[in-house]
Amino acid sequence: MPLLPLETYLFPQTLLGDFEAVEGAGWCVLHTRPRAEKSLVRRLLGRQIPFYLPLYPRQRRFGGRARTAYLPLFPGYVFLHGDDDARRTALETNLIVRTLPVIDQVQLLEDLRRVHCLVDHGTSVAPLDHLVPGTRVEISCGPLAGIEGTVIRRGNRLRFFVEVRLLQQAVEAEIESWMFRPIDVRQAAFAE
Repeated sequence: MPLLPLETYLFPQTLLGDFEAVEGAGWCVLHTRPRAEKSLVRRLLGRQIPFYLPLYPRQRRFGGRARTAYLPLFPGYVFLHGDDDARRTALETNLIVRTLPVIDQVQLLEDLRRVHCLVDHGTSVAPLDHLVPGTRVEISCGPLAGIEGTVIRRGNRLRFFVEVRLLQQAVEAEIESWMFRPIDVRQAAFAE
């Protein structure tokens, strides 16, 4: 049973797909005050400003019952798509510490699409605070086929992570070794 229902985390729903952007609009990363991400997106939604806040379900036990809460995959960050007026409106909420400019708009959009695909598919995901060097791979089969990321080994399990390079943070999911193929042939020994 969820503590709180899943709130709107992507507005509009086509933002990461066939979205018709307003002229002069682009991506901006909003660094929020601690634990203010959901409050900020509620205000952005009320103003009809496009945003993305990737969330993942986390189960905890309270009073002997398992409860689900939806937490930000990138704590402290909200991705806004808009022009200077949208950014100014967001800043007026007093929930933002600073804004991070996005130099490579296309790369950020590709990163966010991969993260959204993992989350939307229902794959068990979790935040990964720091990036570890690893092998670049592509998932070769199943509903996640085509998603590129990096594989790391944790104990006897393989973990696949998709990074948002601008934040130097990532989202990880557990995968089986048969599900991916190395992108760089020289790194194929890792996958065996």
